[in-house]
Amino acid sequence: MRNKLKRSISFLPLLFAFIAFNSSAQSAPSFTANSIIYVSKLGDNSDGSTWAKSFNTIQEALDAIPDSQGGYNIIIRPDTYFEANLFPKFKGTKGSYNSLIGDFDGSFGSGTSGHVVIDSGDPKQKGFKSYDWWSAFHATQQGWSKEHKDETFSAIGWDRWSLRHLYVTGGDAGLFWDGTDQVEPFTIIVEDCIGIGRAFGGGVANVLSRPEEPIVFRRCTLWSLDWWGDTASAYIRIENEAMPNVPDIYFEDCTLVSPQCSMKAGNYGFNTYIHIKLERCSLITLNFSQPHGTPTDGIIQSVEDGKLLLVDLEDCSLMGYKVFGVKVKKETEKDIQYTTSGSVQAYIQFQQEMPEGFHRLARWPVDIFENISPSAPKRHTMPVEEKKLFRRDMSEVTPIVWKGRLCVLECNRPPSGGTMKDYYITLKDLKTDEEIAHFAEGYGLGSAFVHDEQLYVTASRFENSNWNDVTIFQSADLKKWSQKVIIKQDRDEHLFNSSVSSGPDGFIMAYESNDPEYPAFTIKFAQSYDLKKWFILPDAVFGTNRYTACPTIRYVDGFYYLLYLENRSPGHYYDTFIARSSNLKNWERSSANPVLTAHGLDEGINASDPDIIEWNGKTMLFYGVGDQYTWMNVKYNLYDKSMKDFFQSWFQSPGIPDVGTKAGIINK
Repeated sequence: MRNKLKRSISFLPLLFAFIAFNSSAQSAPSFTANSIIYVSKLGDNSDGSTWAKSFNTIQEALDAIPDSQGGYNIIIRPDTYFEANLFPKFKGTKGSYNSLIGDFDGSFGSGTSGHVVIDSGDPKQKGFKSYDWWSAFHATQQGWSKEHKDETFSAIGWDRWSLRHLYVTGGDAGLFWDGTDQVEPFTIIVEDCIGIGRAFGGGVANVLSRPEEPIVFRRCTLWSLDWWGDTASAYIRIENEAMPNVPDIYFEDCTLVSPQCSMKAGNYGFNTYIHIKLERCSLITLNFSQPHGTPTDGIIQSVEDGKLLLVDLEDCSLMGYKVFGVKVKKETEKDIQYTTSGSVQAYIQFQQEMPEGFHRLARWPVDIFENISPSAPKRHTMPVEEKKLFRRDMSEVTPIVWKGRLCVLECNRPPSGGTMKDYYITLKDLKTDEEIAHFAEGYGLGSAFVHDEQLYVTASRFENSNWNDVTIFQSADLKKWSQKVIIKQDRDEHLFNSSVSSGPDGFIMAYESNDPEYPAFTIKFAQSYDLKKWFILPDAVFGTNRYTACPTIRYVDGFYYLLYLENRSPGHYYDTFIARSSNLKNWERSSANPVLTAHGLDEGINASDPDIIEWNGKTMLFYGVGDQYTWMNVKYNLYDKSMKDFFQSWFQSPGIPDVGTKAGIINK
């Protein structure tokens, strides 16, 4: 029989009262507004004092902490941050922890909600990086492997930090801290986080604990992805010379998932004692191998010797091949010490012994297995009433109302290459799919605009394998067409997508340029009073410091609203953003961006080329999905609101001033 820990009757209530007191008392600290440092990719990367002035990376915010007094709080806007090996400039202090917090529900004013993802993948954008040791939090030691020639670095700098609402993944470990050569007292509080790593989802190593300030993981989901070698969803190594009377570390309301083991204590050659407390946790070890296969040594493991581990379980559920195990001295499995209280149950392989104090589950525990995947927070956005695939093998479309019929202008072209004959524009009835017009051979990237019963189409000419100038086509009957080049590109420039809107000063065109003066695609503006003669606004250029493309412009209730594409780099994923301006001089981006992002199995990495219309009091938003290279399909979202309501809904929170804009002056 396994060694279920024996305590005297008088000592047990005292012990668990102490545990309960410490666990509940060790909560994430509160803080004041003047101690906040903001992180957002929409900020201007100046000083982090407001959302508009946010640092763009987490490491920049960590470097900005001015002193060792503690109480500094870094608030991060939901987004994906490609960062690895993070380290703070200063520790926290007793009673005044530093914090790293994701604004997952928008309660800190970021203007959006969702996961704050710290992706520690390969910095050259090659994907998941497994390298001993490459993870979210910096720790390395010379001699770990022949590749490790850098100086030894300890994660002890994270002492007395609190982390909340973070999603950490992409490398060897998620929410894991290694003290390496600085074996010192260490406390970390991790709440409402997700940690995914090749080796470890979370944990600590090479540290000492503080009985009065224990390490806490609370309401976390921790995954390890590897079955080979030193891996576990939660890995713990506290360097105690004797077994402590109170736990070193608490796991409360956590889900621990791994193909090898859910909880591992110690390591090869380490004879240190570790005390772990698990409350209301689900431990799911995916290895249910047959005995003659490669079964796990246990859902809960002590690596070197069973006597080195003490684990207290309260109201916990376990799934896996067997409950307890030892990697090295397998015969000492019986020496693992444990206590059980409340409901402690396990679903294991039918031939394995069930330890005393555990209730054996006979049927598949559906509710436990459902805990594998944490629920995703919802983004602040307008609810979609309907979402459908509209066209395959197409990218640019414009919905319009032509003589009372809801129609769509379609730009027909191959994904790349081809001749001018492969490029043309059609107008179709959206309901019946009847082709009403076929014109503009050799043109594409078009957009339509109806005014005074005339249809106007702006498009770019495909010639010499590139897009050139902006040409306007005009017709009253869709049979006879006039055409004229209205925007000529400069010598080293090409012009792409365009869009026209009426406004208080005539008509405004937004058009896409690859002007070499700027680092990527930018959006320029032109003005006309009669849709025939156009004036370029030379000082109005949107997005001069980043990739901005595929514009759609509308004037609604005092603002020009601009839907456009941003290439979110690193990572190279393409999202549709929104910005607005009352004068084409000063723009603000919605803090709730992006409006559209690729989701699901059929959308690739791209949600681009937006166009929008109001029809029967509802808003239809068309956009392209694909991989930006070989394929593209068109979808549309239907919103049960007017276009005015749709646009305004993205600016319910303060906007972000756009620093990548040249001021424009409307010509009178």
